Amino acid sequence: MSLDPDAQAIADMLAQQMPGTLSELGVEGGRAFLRALGQQAPQGTPVHSVTDRSISGPEGTVGVRVYHPSEQADLPALVYFHGGGWVMGSLDMVDNLCRELANRAECVVVSVDYRLAPENPFPAGFNDVYAALLWVAEHGAEIGVDTDRIAVGGDSAGANLAAAVALFSRDNSGPKIALQLLAYPATDYCAPTPSWVEHANAPLLTADDVRWFWAKYLGEDMRFKDDPRATPANATSLEQLPPAFVLTPEYDPLRDEAEEYARKLAAAGVQVKVQRYTGAFHGFFMMVGMLDKTERAIADAAEMLEEAFARALLQKS
Repeated sequence: MSLDPDAQAIADMLAQQMPGTLSELGVEGGRAFLRALGQQAPQGTPVHSVTDRSISGPEGTVGVRVYHPSEQADLPALVYFHGGGWVMGSLDMVDNLCRELANRAECVVVSVDYRLAPENPFPAGFNDVYAALLWVAEHGAEIGVDTDRIAVGGDSAGANLAAAVALFSRDNSGPKIALQLLAYPATDYCAPTPSWVEHANAPLLTADDVRWFWAKYLGEDMRFKDDPRATPANATSLEQLPPAFVLTPEYDPLRDEAEEYARKLAAAGVQVKVQRYTGAFHGFFMMVGMLDKTERAIADAAEMLEEAFARALLQKS
């Protein structure tokens, strides 16, 4: 297989515009490039309302952006964590994606502006996203959310955080989670898989980039690399976790470790759906209006969210 024509066009554009890989650009250079890339995205789909606010976090305030698809109250919610290697990325980078998911799944989306490394290394970002989940569970009525129907999700590093939050919530009597929406999650530290070698120099994210992001997130001594809050694949048990939808692109060094995590979930008795999108590369899930496979993946994700929220509603009654 080869990249889809529209994905190849984006890859060619990235090759022309990127003066180096993300790790070569460095922290500030990579952040600036992703901001500029986001500004080239098509205008987002309108939603009923979008509100930026601050909530209480473990060490100060945490920014969140709340998307409402309608005036209806008591809606389900998706707490969403953006990607960017725990070092880059922002609420704006996933704004179009969150709008689509809110409208299509008819849910409130709460996008979380967690602290980034290396200024705030692990576990700062994890602590922020878990605090955001608790806030949604405790303030549901305030934002029109049915707190019995909460999902978590994210892309790349954000999917890592979503998987880690699901584990931590299970182990600490936290909020019940209806679904884990995991778009190409990083689940283990530099896992030596075939895709790691085969797609070491894939568009947007290389294997060297992944190593660099882990170093910035965990610190050079890597003393947290086996902590399940950082690497969910190292959890002692994956039993009794929420259902999961794991989506992966064909051209991604993280592809195999994400799919292996899904297999481990299934072996532990967790309801899992895995979908690989051929001809796509890392980051495609947030490229709204740019790739055909993005459209398909968003439709699939919305369907999985709707099914999970429906199951939670039946369990509630």
